[in-house]
Amino acid sequence: MKVLVVEDDAKLSRFLVRVLVEEGFAADSCETGADAFAQASAGIYDLIILDWMLPDVDGLSVCRRLRQGGLSTPILMLTARGEVRERVLGLETGADDYLVKPFEVEELVARMRSLVRRATGFAKLSVGPLEVDRLGREVRLRGQTLDLTTREYALLVDLVHHAEKVVTRAELLARVWGTTFDPGSNLVEVHVSRLRDKLGDSASMIETVRGAGYRLTSTPVTR
Repeated sequence: MKVLVVEDDAKLSRFLVRVLVEEGFAADSCETGADAFAQASAGIYDLIILDWMLPDVDGLSVCRRLRQGGLSTPILMLTARGEVRERVLGLETGADDYLVKPFEVEELVARMRSLVRRATGFAKLSVGPLEVDRLGREVRLRGQTLDLTTREYALLVDLVHHAEKVVTRAELLARVWGTTFDPGSNLVEVHVSRLRDKLGDSASMIETVRGAGYRLTSTPVTR
């Protein structure tokens, strides 16, 4: 499940992306209305989290343009405006739900899952013998549920989202850990190793591509 976070507060944006990844979502972010319209119009997102106040155009204008262009992706608006009149305006413009700042993370995630359920149902991701229930946050391997930590789950979901493609270490650090700072640690390698342990006989589904990164394949790699 892929989410676009449109928020010009860099600190809040990084926080939201980190929370979403930990909850099993893939998340991109941008800070302006122009970028939001360009990225959202591609139609690759399952949900858009859209801040009302942006530095160039307001979120209402972005929402209106997207709806006029025929985009049906669910939109959850974030704003400091809590008056009934403002909430009604947001919904009439085309937003599907509305959350007033400050908010509890649990409520945000619950509202997101509700919107996606209504829009797409309980779709699952499958790669070979792996099945990911993106809403139930459950991973099964040949029918058996895997006991994963929050970070292991986020890492595996990211690899599943990019199955059969090479994902670099830097990309994993940014999307799973929410950082571009690499102190030279083996953070990614340690978590990949733990995932492989839990995949057991299917550990080779996570392939190391020397000098490039990692790739999740639909079948174990034979040597």
